[in-house]
Amino acid sequence: MSYHEIINIILFNIKKIIKVTAFSSFLLFLILLFIYPATYNSPATILPPDNENQVGSLGSLLGSQDFSGLITGGLSSANSQLYMEILKSRSAAEYVVRKHNLIDYYKKDNFYDAAEELTKHLNVEINKEGIVKLSVEVSTSLIPLIFDDKDTVKEFSAKLSNSYVQALDSINREKLSSKAKKAREYIEAELIKTRTALDSVESALMNFQERNKTVALPEQLSAAIDAAAKLKTEIMKTEMEVGLLKSNLREDSKELMAIRKKLEQLNEQYGQMELGNRDYLLAFKEVPELGKKLATLIREVKIQNEVYTLLQQEYYKEKIQENRDLPTVEVLDEAIPPLKASSPRVVFSTITGGLFIFLLMSFIVILSERKTLLYTKKNKEE
Repeated sequence: MSYHEIINIILFNIKKIIKVTAFSSFLLFLILLFIYPATYNSPATILPPDNENQVGSLGSLLGSQDFSGLITGGLSSANSQLYMEILKSRSAAEYVVRKHNLIDYYKKDNFYDAAEELTKHLNVEINKEGIVKLSVEVSTSLIPLIFDDKDTVKEFSAKLSNSYVQALDSINREKLSSKAKKAREYIEAELIKTRTALDSVESALMNFQERNKTVALPEQLSAAIDAAAKLKTEIMKTEMEVGLLKSNLREDSKELMAIRKKLEQLNEQYGQMELGNRDYLLAFKEVPELGKKLATLIREVKIQNEVYTLLQQEYYKEKIQENRDLPTVEVLDEAIPPLKASSPRVVFSTITGGLFIFLLMSFIVILSERKTLLYTKKNKEE
C-alpha cells in the first residue's frame, strides 16, 4: 500500500476518525478533571550552609560549627549535597512520619514502612548556586470532588515540606551538639593536664627564685622568652588540632597531612630557637647557667599560662555550642499551599491523548481498509 493510498484512506474516513478522537478526548478530559487523583507539591527552598562560621575554634575541626563541615572542602555545593543526603535519610523521614502520624495515612504497619513510602514521594534538587529545593507529593483519592477536600490536601502538602525542613534542622542540631560535646570533653581533659602542669612550673619557679634570690631577667632575654612561649603555644595548639582530627579523618587525609606539616615546621622553628640560630636575637645556650634555668622556668610558666587561657576560651565556646538551641538551617522560602495541581496536567494530557487516539484510529482504519482490499482482491481472483 502506497503513501498516496494511505492518505486517501485517512481523508475518506476523516469524519469518523475526528468524531472518535473528539469523543475520546472529551471523555479523557472529564476523567482527568473529575475522577483521576490530583497530586500537589509545595516546594520549600533552603539556603546553602554558610562556610564563614566554620572556622575560629578548635571544635570547628570536628564540624561543630556546621554539620556540613564533616565532608566539605569549603564548597557550598558540597555542603548542599550533604543537606540533600540528610533530607533523603530514613531519620528525616521518620521525623516527619512521627510528627504527622503517617502510618495511618499510608496504611502501613510500622514507622519504617511509612518512612520508606514517604521517601518515594520526596523530591529534592540543588541548583548551581547550592540552594536546596524540596517538596513532598500528596495525592487525592479517586473522584476528589466527592471524597477529598482539595484545600486540605494542598495544606497538608505544605506541612509535609516544612516538616522536612524542621527534620533537617533537628538532625543538624543534634549532630552539632554531639560534635561540640566531643570537642568540649577533649579540651576539658587538656585543660586539666595544663592546669596541673602550670601549677607545677609556677611552684618550681617560686622555689627557684626564693633559693637563688633572682626575681627578673634582662629585657632582651625576656623578649626572646616571650617569642619562644608564643611559638610553643602555637605548637601545642596545633598538636591539639591533630588530636581532634585524627579521630575523624583518615591518616592520608589532605587536611590532616597539612596540619602535621605545619606542626613539623613549628617544631623546627622552636628547635632553631633553642639551638641558638643566628636568626634570633638571643640564644638560650649563651645565657649563664643560673639565668638559663630561670629563663627556662619563666618560659614554661608563660607557655602554660597562654595554653591554659586558649583552652579556657575554646572550652566555653564548645560548651555554649553544645547547649545552644538556635536554628541551623536558613530557609529562603517556606512551603505554602499550591494554587494548582502538579499532576495531572489536564490540558496537556488531553491534547497528547487526543493525538495518540487520532493516530491509533487512523492506523485501525488503514488496517481495516487494507484487509477489505485484500479480501476483495482474493474474491476476484477466485
